[in-house]
Amino acid sequence: MTGGRGEGGAPLTPPPGESPIVVLVRPQMAANIGTAARAMANGGLFHLRIVAPRDGWPQPNAYAAASGADAILDQAQLFPDIRTAVADCHRVFGTCPRPRHVVIPMRDARAAAEDFREINGRGLRLAVLFGPERAGLEADDLAHCDTLVRYPLNPQHNSLNLAQAVMILAYEWWMQAERTPPRQLQTHETRIATKAELENFLDRLIAELDAAGFLHNPPKRPGMVRNLRHWFERGEVTEQELRTLHGVVTELARGRMVRGRFAGDTPDPPWEDKT
Repeated sequence: MTGGRGEGGAPLTPPPGESPIVVLVRPQMAANIGTAARAMANGGLFHLRIVAPRDGWPQPNAYAAASGADAILDQAQLFPDIRTAVADCHRVFGTCPRPRHVVIPMRDARAAAEDFREINGRGLRLAVLFGPERAGLEADDLAHCDTLVRYPLNPQHNSLNLAQAVMILAYEWWMQAERTPPRQLQTHETRIATKAELENFLDRLIAELDAAGFLHNPPKRPGMVRNLRHWFERGEVTEQELRTLHGVVTELARGRMVRGRFAGDTPDPPWEDKT
């Protein structure tokens, strides 16, 4: 369904096979539909269904708020009620902001996303209902659901707007298949130095410190050397950083040989280790 589309838009396409369908039930503002589509695009969701929007559909303001997720809005489907919106689905989840007096499976967003992957992986179609901005899904809406999804947030302020609610589930859906390491060191065009390379640098540094007189106190020398080693061993030093440090040591050694131990007339500069 087209209409009101802005200029451009990201080249979004539906993923192969089945993926979760986001169903916005009686949304009240066009901008919220647009920001929900934007959240879907961020999480790799594409299929959007809209049930009885207050101001009709399509709406230009939705495109203005979608930040390039025009394709999702172009393909959005309009339905008069939940029953027809989920008629072709095998499973229906509903977001529920507060406890309901009903016996039904309950998931948090992460567990729900795990279920989504498993259900879609079997070729089954599922929909997730998101209620109106003011109060969320009503009891009659939840009667169409086989599973409820809750977000365990701060009980003193457990309030999300429509796009935020969609974004949390979209993010968890995406992370189920994301293979980016959760922790990594960005090294750009260099690499992590080997222990042999680090030892080579430390040997040279300690030799130059001995020559400069920094490690002049024999009883304290072993502890000072250990402290230096701990400092460099604590992190993952890169090969480029070691090259830079070698250059620093080279220039300091050259300066010491050309100008004496210190450049200038101050015999005890403020950074000298007095121990």
